[in-house]
Amino acid sequence: MDQDPKMQSMKQSIMFSHKIAQLSKALWKSIEKDWQAWIKPFDLNINEHHILWIAYHLEGASISDIAKFGVMHVSTAFNFSKKLEERGLLTFSKRANDKRNTYVYLTAEGEELLLESFESYNPDTYSVYTGSLPIKDLYGKFPEFSELISIVKHVYGPDFIQIFEKSMSKFEEDFDEVDGKLIPVPKNRKPQPVDSYKKLPGK
Repeated sequence: MDQDPKMQSMKQSIMFSHKIAQLSKALWKSIEKDWQAWIKPFDLNINEHHILWIAYHLEGASISDIAKFGVMHVSTAFNFSKKLEERGLLTFSKRANDKRNTYVYLTAEGEELLLESFESYNPDTYSVYTGSLPIKDLYGKFPEFSELISIVKHVYGPDFIQIFEKSMSKFEEDFDEVDGKLIPVPKNRKPQPVDSYKKLPGK
């Protein structure tokens, strides 16, 4: 006797959701532990470090941008941004063409601290990275997560993926690697910035 398709769909849905939840929780637990250990010398928590990173990538980000891309509540984004402002790492301002939203920008001290954190990163202490090395050894590259990116795009929207892709491109453009160390690319060598964070046609 054939199984009811609806029941089969329910069973598959629960199994898939549980698989995603279990794997995501396991990965995040590892990432959280390693991320906290990485930034502890800089007296930052994960939300604060993430906010500095987002402000750097977007070259100025609204609180709503930080909340969306940082996957945190708006009040969390605002409160931690204010703490970073009190430390002189961020500055708040309005844009001439947008008086409604408040934007945060890295100060020189904030950018210096962020770059110091990048320089202190040790790949061998990041379990998710070392756990991916067998895949890189086998296929010659790290996983690209195309299916996962597609899922996230449908959950959080295309704007989230646009910011994500922009952040990856900016990091690639802004740094060279010399003898295993990150070296900021001189500004006169960088390509002209292009605002890729725009609403898609029809949005």
